[in-house]
Formats: sequence, C-alpha cells, structure tokens
Amino acid sequence: MDQNPSHPRWRLRAALAFAAAALAACASRGGAPAARLPTIPTAGQVDLARFMGDWYVIAHVPTWPERAAFNAVESYSLREDGRIATRFRFRHGGFDAPVSTMHPVGTVRPGTGNAVWDMQFLWPFQAEYVIAELSPDGQRTLIARSDRDYAWLMARTPQIAPQAYEQAMARLQALGYDLQKVRRVPQRWPESGPDAAPPQRANEGPTGEVAR
Repeated sequence: MDQNPSHPRWRLRAALAFAAAALAACASRGGAPAARLPTIPTAGQVDLARFMGDWYVIAHVPTWPERAAFNAVESYSLREDGRIATRFRFRHGGFDAPVSTMHPVGTVRPGTGNAVWDMQFLWPFQAEYVIAELSPDGQRTLIARSDRDYAWLMARTPQIAPQAYEQAMARLQALGYDLQKVRRVPQRWPESGPDAAPPQRANEGPTGEVAR
C-alpha cells in the first residue's frame, strides 16, 4: 500500500473519513434531540482577509492522514469566487520525510460571521469547520467540530507559550473533547533540503526549536 499521504489513496481516505462523519450527522438528525451533541460556539465575527495566510498546527485531534504529521502548516487564500483555497503541507513520520500536501476547498456558511466553513475534500461531501477561538491579536486559533472528532490548535508561529497552550487545552476540554486524543505536532524550522519551505515561512519561527 502506498504510504505517501499525497497519494490519491490517502486523500480519498481523508475524504471518506469526513464523509462518514457527515453521514453520521445526517442520520442522527432523525433521532432524538438528546442524542445530538451541542453545537460548537464560534469565536464571533471573523475578519476573513486577516485570517488568510499560513498557520502552524501546534496540536490536533488528527484525521487519519495527519496522525504522524511533522511541520504541519495550513495555508488559506481567498479565491475570486469567494471560496477559500486551502493547502495543508506536512511531513509524514519525521522532519526528513518527503513533503505531502492536501488541497480541500472551504466555503463560508452564510450568517455565521465567517466563523463556520464547509471543507470539501471530495464532492459532494462537506465537513464542518468551526473557528471556535481566535486570539484578539489574530495569532492563535482553535478549530473544532460539533461531532468532537477532530480539532486543530494553530498559530502564526511554530511555538506558543505554555500558558497559551494550557488555556487552549482547557477550552478544548470545555467544548467536550477528550484531551487524551490530542497530539502535539512536532515543529522545527527552518527546513533544509530540496523541498524545504520558502525562507519567508521558515524565518517566522525560531531556528532549530522543536515543539513536542
């Protein structure tokens, strides 16, 4: 089996994982209301233009393809049609592993203050993506889902202060997540080698530091 997360088979698995979650959510709507998990509250109004750009993944409740991600970076850019082009870049299993990428497309749900997106990995399935927390300075964000299956703590730099990390974990737990499922994403910058990230990205983070 191909072990490269950029391989179409891996991208299909990611899409199917979100599709299964979407189908489960649809099925549960026909059941008793008590069976539904509370909706994730949002961070409020999000300045979409300011939110674009690169985000280092500090920690996550990972999807299957990113379960062993190193140097994970999520990048957003607005398309002319108003949707959000997304590039998830990481190395699977180590800092020296080849670069892998995924390219879902986000659509902002109307009436959510730009805080709830639908991420599409495979048509016609869309995955809920909720900006649950956004620091006032725009340097940290917490992404969650109403199914409490996946989550991402991201920052504009590869490392954050321990207090900020603990606050994010407390918030994630308050939202109903099991913190035992959280994985710290190793980050070490700048990168080296022929597939290294551009210097402007590498220079954003402290040289040689690793977050674990």
